[in-house]
Amino acid sequence: MSFLKKSPWVLHYAATSCNGCDIELLACLTPTYDVERFGIVNTGNPKHADIFLVTGSVNEESRKVVENLYAQMPDPKVVVAIGACALSGGIFRDAYNVYGGIDQVLPVDVYVPGCAARPESIIDGIVQALDILEQRAKARKRQRKIVSQELEAR
Repeated sequence: MSFLKKSPWVLHYAATSCNGCDIELLACLTPTYDVERFGIVNTGNPKHADIFLVTGSVNEESRKVVENLYAQMPDPKVVVAIGACALSGGIFRDAYNVYGGIDQVLPVDVYVPGCAARPESIIDGIVQALDILEQRAKARKRQRKIVSQELEAR
């Protein structure tokens, strides 16, 4: 995480879920688990977010919202699917209006299994997302350096 110039901000979206994973995710923000010790800040604005945390399965209504939020997030960004519903549709997978997990709509980088996912697992998934975010930020910086060198050579 040493490469990141600012604290990573997370955006949480509760798709169609039972809210079990949402409660566990919010528990991560309490002093008991204190995910902020990693410098993580919870935001409600996708334009400020680096990590997209999604709980619940995807249906037609939530698909539109999830795609819109993802499109508004700046690059580099990481998507974390939290809970059985976000991974595969969970207990709702056979419902007529459920597409399945979030990976049916967005590219998912980290999967956090569980029903409901435990706060320790969620924190582990967020730390994995931080590593991916750091790798992407480094790659983006290298790419910018190459482009600027090519422009200078012209």
